Order: sequence, then C-alpha cells, then structure tokens
Amino acid sequence: MTTILHGYWRSTASYRVRIALNLKGVAHDQHTLDLRQGAQRSDGYLTLNPQGLVPSLEIGGTVLTQSLAILEWLDEVHPTPPLLPSSPAARAVVRAMAGTIASDIHPLNNLRVLNALRGDFAAADAQVQAWIARWIAEGFGALEQQVEQHGGAFAFGDFPTLADCCLVPQIYSAERFAVDLTPFPRLVAVGTRALALPAFAAAHPDRQPDADPPN
Repeated sequence: MTTILHGYWRSTASYRVRIALNLKGVAHDQHTLDLRQGAQRSDGYLTLNPQGLVPSLEIGGTVLTQSLAILEWLDEVHPTPPLLPSSPAARAVVRAMAGTIASDIHPLNNLRVLNALRGDFAAADAQVQAWIARWIAEGFGALEQQVEQHGGAFAFGDFPTLADCCLVPQIYSAERFAVDLTPFPRLVAVGTRALALPAFAAAHPDRQPDADPPN
C-alpha cells in the first residue's frame, strides 16, 4: 500500500511530517502542491482535504490531515522509535511543547495569514516582519524555559519527540525570516543536534525534490 505525502517543500507543517516519516522508516511518495500558485485550492486537492491546507497523508483509501494528528497516528501505527515518552505527565509536556508551535506560533505566520496582512490590511514589509518576529519570539521564549526544565540532548530528554518534529521546522522558518535567535540558545542547540541525524537532515526543505533551485 503506497503512502503519499501531499505537501510543499517550504511548508513547516509538511516538514514536521517528513521528519516523523523518516524517523519511523516509513517509505512514502511525495506529491507537490505549490502554495504560491494556489495548487492547494484546486478542486482535486479539496476532495482530499476540504481545508485546502498541507500536509495531507494518503494511505490507501484513507486521508489524514492536520500535522499533529498525522504525527500521533504515525506514533500509534509505527511505535518504534516512540515520539512520545512513556509516562502520562511527560507525554502531556511534549504535547504542550508541540502545541505551542503548531497552535500558537505557526498559524500566525503561515502564508495565508501573511497574505491577508498584506492584501487586506495593506501591511508594509517591515510590519509583516515585525509581526512574524513577535509571535515566534513570544513562543520561543516559553519553549526556551521548557527545554531548560525538561530538555536533554533534545527538546524533551535525550531522544527526538513530537516536540523536536515541530521545533526544527519552526527554527528553519525563523531563520528564513531573519528572526534573531540569540535569546534562545537551548532551542538552537537542540535544532543543530537534531539536524545532525539523517532523518532530520533528509527532511530539510532544501533537500526536497520540489525545492527551488539555489540562487
């Protein structure tokens, strides 16, 4: 049964799922939707994902949407290596860390929100940049404290979890938008350590088949 990831190379939500698929060793094909061209709003794709968002994971006749739901599904169906700790309290902490990124940071900085700021509210580039930096810095400030309390080699403990699957793509986004990461040395250290692992390195946007050619 073929597994197909419908996504976009620079989508941080798609990046999360690529990391998890690689960590779990799940072979998959990639179907590209260029968000800049509005491919996610095509009739064909909307039959798979009525929200018109990426990623979607297609397994046979089943289509899964929302990256955190996909990550949890992968962890249940492919339990090794685990992406969640063994104790209920620890799992709740990891889910909260992942949620800080997926629910509180990323949605305010994704393409449709930035386009709305520019198109509906005539925000200048400097205002959009300030908006991006504000929400990333606010969320990263909380995460920096959580990693100080719970982290080891990775965001929680010494093995990659859901939190790292979300954190590494968000660091990529922060760097892409030139957000100052100096106040978050623990997050940066975790991201560097994670990218040394093949599963994270292979998921990097620049290594995807639909990536823009280097300048």
